[in-house]
Amino acid sequence: MSTATTTEQKPAPPAVEKIRIKVDGREIDVPKMSPDWQGKLQPTTMLQACLLAGVELPHYCYHPKLPIVGNCRMCLVEFGTPAIGPDRKPLLNADGTPKISRSVLPYEPGTPRGAIGCATPISPGMEIYPNSPATKQMREAVLESLLINHPLDCPICDQAGECKLQEYSVDHGQAASRFAEEKVHKPKHVDLGPRIVLDDERCILCSRCIRFTRDIAGDDALGFEQRGSHSTLVSFPGKPFDNNYTLNTVDICPVGALTSKDFRFQMRVWFLKESKSICTSCATGCNIVIGSREDKVYRYEPRENDAVNSSWMCDSGRLNYKWINRPDRLTTVGGSKLKGQSPEQAWPVALREISEILRRANDGSVAIVASARQTNEELFLLKKLVAKSNALTDSVPRTGPADKILLSADRNPNSTGARLVGIAPAQMGSNLPKIAADIAAGNIKTLIVFGEDVTRCGLGENLLASLETLIVSDILPNKTTALAHYLLPGCAHAEKRGSFVNGKGRVQRFMQNIQPKGHARPEWEFLHELVQGTGGQNGAGGIEGVFNQMAREVPAFQGLTWAALGDLGVTVPI
Repeated sequence: MSTATTTEQKPAPPAVEKIRIKVDGREIDVPKMSPDWQGKLQPTTMLQACLLAGVELPHYCYHPKLPIVGNCRMCLVEFGTPAIGPDRKPLLNADGTPKISRSVLPYEPGTPRGAIGCATPISPGMEIYPNSPATKQMREAVLESLLINHPLDCPICDQAGECKLQEYSVDHGQAASRFAEEKVHKPKHVDLGPRIVLDDERCILCSRCIRFTRDIAGDDALGFEQRGSHSTLVSFPGKPFDNNYTLNTVDICPVGALTSKDFRFQMRVWFLKESKSICTSCATGCNIVIGSREDKVYRYEPRENDAVNSSWMCDSGRLNYKWINRPDRLTTVGGSKLKGQSPEQAWPVALREISEILRRANDGSVAIVASARQTNEELFLLKKLVAKSNALTDSVPRTGPADKILLSADRNPNSTGARLVGIAPAQMGSNLPKIAADIAAGNIKTLIVFGEDVTRCGLGENLLASLETLIVSDILPNKTTALAHYLLPGCAHAEKRGSFVNGKGRVQRFMQNIQPKGHARPEWEFLHELVQGTGGQNGAGGIEGVFNQMAREVPAFQGLTWAALGDLGVTVPI
C-alpha cells in the first residue's frame, strides 16, 4: 500500500492594480488603492502619488495617521486630466497623444484652480504639476493668508528649527509681507492641561490635535470656537486637557501653538544629539528618538513603527527619563569587599575576585535575580555565567493598569526576552520564594542581583546579610546595593546598545545616545569579561557579536543577526 504525497503551494498574492500618471512630466505607475490612516484601502490621492514619485507636496493638516479634512489648503496643486470631446471620446493631439485639460479657469486665463492633493484621488492619464507657476502661486497665496495674523515669535518660539510654517515660508513664500494692518490678537500662554501650554496666536487651525484626541486617543476634548480670523483652539469648558497621550499633539503640531511644559525653553532643537532607541516603560516597546546635549537627556519623542506604536507614545513613557540625570547615580565600583581600592583598580579586582568565587562555587550554591529591564544580550551572558552550576534564576514581575492604545499591563520592557533566554520561568517571579528558602536553609551562598531591589520581593535585609557573597549591579542606590559585597555600577539604556523583545515578540535594537556616568560600564561588557574569567570562553567582541552568538545558541533567536534587526525590528514566535 503506497501513500501519495502532495506539495502544498501557497496562493500567490493578488496583483496590485496600478494607474499610470505623470508627475512634473515624468511617467510613473502608482497603486490604484493605498492604505488610509486606519490601514484600510482607499483610492490613492495626488499627495500620496507625488510622495511615491519622490516629490513632496507641502501640507499642514494632512497626517498619514489621521483622518483627512483638507482645511489648510497648503497642498493645492495644478493638475490635468485627459480631455473628453462631445462624443465622450478622448481628444488627441496631432501626434496621437491624449490632449490634457489643465485645471485653469477658462474665463480668466492664468488664474489657478487647483485641487487639494491630500483628498483628491488620482485617475488614469492624470498629470500633476507640483512645481508649475500656477501651483507656486497658490502656495504663496495660502502662506500669505496664514502669515497675515501669525505673530513674529520665531526668536522666542520653542518650535524654531522644527516649524513647518517657518520652513515653507522660506521654500515657498514671498520675501515681503503686503499686510499693513493690526494683527488679530488671541490668547497666549494658555494652560491647556497639566503637560501642555497653548499659544492660540500661533495656531494655524490645521485641526491635527483635534483629530488625534478624538480619533486616536478617544478623548474628544479639543475644538475650535469663534469664526474666521478669530477662531481659537479650546478645551472642553471646565475640563483640562488631560489624558495619557496629550503630548502627541505637540509632536504633530506643525507650528509652535502646542508646547510641552517639560521641554519648553529647555534646549534649542538644533543643539540636540538624537539617536534611535526603545521606550523601557512597558512591554509595548514604543520606538523613540532620544534627544540629549552634553550627556544630559532632554526629551523622548515617538519614532514611527507600524508594527509596534504607529507614530505615537504615551505621556508616562515619554516623561520616564529624568532618573537618567539623577545626581545620586551609582558611578563607582564598591561593596564591603572592595574598600580601599581606587576607582581605576576596583573594576579589574572585582571582576577577578567574582570570577574566582563563581569558579569555586558548588552546584546549587549560586542564584541569580535578573531584571526584565535588562537587554537580551545581558540576560544571555548572565545565563552563561552560571550555566554549569545548576543555579536558580528568576526576574521580578511588574504590572499596572493597561489601556486599549499602547500602555501594556506588563511594566517590564523585556519580560518576553527574559523568558526566551531562559532566565525567567513561564510564570515570572515563581522562583523567588524558592531562592529565599534556599538562602535561609544555607544552600545558596552566592546571590547575583542585576537591576532590582530584592528587599521588595521577599528577600529581606536579614536574609541578604546571611549570604557569603552578594554581587549587585544597578544604576540607582537602594537597600540591596547598600548590602552588596561587590557593587558594579551599570548603565541606563540611553548609555549603551542592546535589544529587547516586546510583548508581541518583536525583537528591537536600540543605540547609545550618551556616555555612561563616572566609572559605570554597560553590563554586557563586564558580563562578557566574567564569562571569560569563569569559563575561559572567548566570546565574540562587541554587542553585535554577542547578539549573533545568542542567535546561534538560543532557539527563539535562530536565524537572526544584529544587522538584520534594522531600525524597526523583527518578529519571532513566542
